Amino acid sequence: MNATHAIRCLVLALVCMIGFEALAQIDEFGLDQNEWARTGSVPIDPDVAEARRLLALDQPAAALALLNTWIDTHKYTSHPDLPEAYLLRGDAKNAKNDEYEALYDYEVVIKQFYGSDAFPKAVEREFEIAVRYINGLRRYWLGLFRVQRATSLGEELLIRVQERMPQSQLAEIAALELADHYYKQRDMRMAADMYGIFVENYPQSEHRVYAGLRQIFSNIASFKGPRYDRSGLIESQVLIERFQARYPADAEQAGITVQLQTWIDESAANHLLDTAVWYLKRRDEASARFVLRRVIRNHPGSTAASQAADIMLKRGWLETAPTERSTDTNPETTDDVEQ
Repeated sequence: MNATHAIRCLVLALVCMIGFEALAQIDEFGLDQNEWARTGSVPIDPDVAEARRLLALDQPAAALALLNTWIDTHKYTSHPDLPEAYLLRGDAKNAKNDEYEALYDYEVVIKQFYGSDAFPKAVEREFEIAVRYINGLRRYWLGLFRVQRATSLGEELLIRVQERMPQSQLAEIAALELADHYYKQRDMRMAADMYGIFVENYPQSEHRVYAGLRQIFSNIASFKGPRYDRSGLIESQVLIERFQARYPADAEQAGITVQLQTWIDESAANHLLDTAVWYLKRRDEASARFVLRRVIRNHPGSTAASQAADIMLKRGWLETAPTERSTDTNPETTDDVEQ
């Protein structure tokens, strides 16, 4: 019985030794006759390998202590394992729920070891932390309680991901996450801009239709009423026409129909009519007459156009209300006098 137990212990020890040796090396590959083939392995520092093993065993405190000592010893050298050590130390801090301090180590990898294998991993770690921050995770205050808002930091990190790994899949996901975040926060101007950036930067993305729709809806939602800026409405009209031309079936399914365009036209007309009324209150009849004519000419089928025609008839500025749109089909080419 004792002999059997001793043999089992010996086998277990050999397995652990083999496993640790495998953990402490990185395989290298090269092209051999158009195929990847293993060409050798680069040994990893035993302490760095041990830290990796400790993290795998969910012992971040022990890994952090080991890495602190190792990095203090090697940080001013050109040791090839420094990027991996900083990455692992960041992972250890993150595992201890100290994700903010982990960002410092990830930033070292990103800024000082751009060409290393640890670089994309560090960017991905920052992306994961950013998503947690924009979804409500707060930073520790004095290391005791999570009370400090970190939303703006999360937004900044998502922008950095796109700058550091442009045109990558991770950057694409980061752009969409940031746009969706602004949309959920009802920051429609920022959401519209971010969805627009996504559509422009990733025209072949599987999410391009979704982003295009959200860009339209964000622009529409940014219009707060006749007394506010109507640039969102103007942009929406252009985006709707473009979207309908590219994705007619998706446009119909999403409700981007004639009714929506009619609503946008009515809203734009109401904005101009409100501007004309404002000029009348200030006794600026010349400006009011100019804007009222624009309402009738550019939005002939709207309720606001009928009201504008009534105002002009009562003041003797117009004999009959026009019933057809002017040949000028681009109302935005006319200089505005609105305020």
